[in-house]
Amino acid sequence: MPTEKAYSKHFAILGLIVILSLYLPASRAVIAAQKKTASGEPKVRVYYIAADDVMWNYAPRGRNLTGTPAPEQEGPQKSTTFRKAVYREYTDASFSTLKPRPPEWEHLGILGPLIRAEVGDVIRVTFKNNTKFFCTMHPHGLAYAKESEGAMYSDGNSPEEKEGDAVPPGKTYTYTWMVPERAGPAAADMSSMLWVYHSHFVEPRDMNTGLMGPIIVSAKGSTKPDGTPKDVDREFVVAFSVFDESESWYFEANTIGQRAYRTDLKLTDPAVHQQFLLYSLNGYIEGNLPLMTMKKGERVRWYLFANGNQDDVHTPHWHGQTVLFNMMRTDMVHLEPMMMVVADMIPDSVGTWLFHCHVNDHLEGGMQALFKVEP
Repeated sequence: MPTEKAYSKHFAILGLIVILSLYLPASRAVIAAQKKTASGEPKVRVYYIAADDVMWNYAPRGRNLTGTPAPEQEGPQKSTTFRKAVYREYTDASFSTLKPRPPEWEHLGILGPLIRAEVGDVIRVTFKNNTKFFCTMHPHGLAYAKESEGAMYSDGNSPEEKEGDAVPPGKTYTYTWMVPERAGPAAADMSSMLWVYHSHFVEPRDMNTGLMGPIIVSAKGSTKPDGTPKDVDREFVVAFSVFDESESWYFEANTIGQRAYRTDLKLTDPAVHQQFLLYSLNGYIEGNLPLMTMKKGERVRWYLFANGNQDDVHTPHWHGQTVLFNMMRTDMVHLEPMMMVVADMIPDSVGTWLFHCHVNDHLEGGMQALFKVEP
């Protein structure tokens, strides 16, 4: 039998461990926990992503490509081309060569590159700011130390720990994000789930300027060699986003020389403000989203999310098919600002079908696209 002295020593050691755990720096604690969740060292997934200035056209192939009847437009037709900032992936840390986007992911449009990981992995992003304003990369759902949070606010941390919260123009910063169990699918989730990353310096302006992208996290050991879930044949990521160009960092630059959009006009006037609202799917309006194509009987997974504007309350609706969402059968789901959802579909009706937001103003504003089910 252990002696009283042995018990006292045991509890003293246990108490010391508890006390030390309270003061262990967050980064060390998270990394230690991460290593315990993996068999051996965690897999490190490396990305090179820059924030780049681009000229973005919300309707590059023309207007009303879905052919849905719409009310007559009052006043001048709104512009569809604006200077924006988007996340783009490069091949290495030199940031000299863009990494090509695979054809099956062309529908991502204005969204940044898809970041993939399994539970137990580590994501390392080398980020370069090629814009003319401060910006960052902030992930939802993942675990990170304060120096990799990518969000500017008063948290009492040292300047060294906050370098990634405001990356200056032309500078580079490396973020390290962990994927613990709580960042992966739970019991009622599908085998993979969606998180989002976005700039969080002045978040509303950053996101209205275009800086956002998807993260797909899969359960440990549930993916194919290419990173896609084993129980899925095809994936689509769609952001239902009302971009408010009057809240973009480039608003003044975008309106110079355009008398109809003078910055001295009152944006509190709904008729004026409406000219700067673009009701988009992945940055495209009125059917310009690249055609999302699948085959009858395939296992199709849809990852949907919304932007953060007050108008970003959406009801995505698929014509001709149904999906499984929250273990229920439906053909329409709901999104609130910055909400992320996953829905599974096995398409059974061949043809070209409408996919749109069922909020009337959004539908009329162009938040619609087409998808095709082949035999």
